[in-house]
Amino acid sequence: MGFIKEFKSFAFKGNVLDLAVGVIIGGAFGKIVSSLVEDVITPLLLNPALKAAGAENISKLSWNGVTYGNFISAIISFLCIAMVLFWIIKGANKIVKKDEAAPAGPTEDQKLLMEIRDLLKSKNNL
Repeated sequence: MGFIKEFKSFAFKGNVLDLAVGVIIGGAFGKIVSSLVEDVITPLLLNPALKAAGAENISKLSWNGVTYGNFISAIISFLCIAMVLFWIIKGANKIVKKDEAAPAGPTEDQKLLMEIRDLLKSKNNL
């Protein structure tokens, strides 16, 4: 019975559930970003740029059986996804501004020490 109780304690801790939710939301968000890159940015921006450079079939490039075009295509895809994520995070940070915490006031000990300091200063000035 101890194993089941220990497993239940582990599986239903808040941080395990939070992690599971984060993974699921991350997967869904990844699909959104991939769709944005593949279905919007690539046809509008990347394909015309590759046509202008004469490399519209970049993934088919190969040399002696080594398909280095796939590697170059993966790098370009990564850079596009990274840029889109940068834009999304930058926009989200502008929307959700973090309120800066006001500096905490002095503690009771600090107040007492300040009073003692002020009393010593006033005695020295007399």
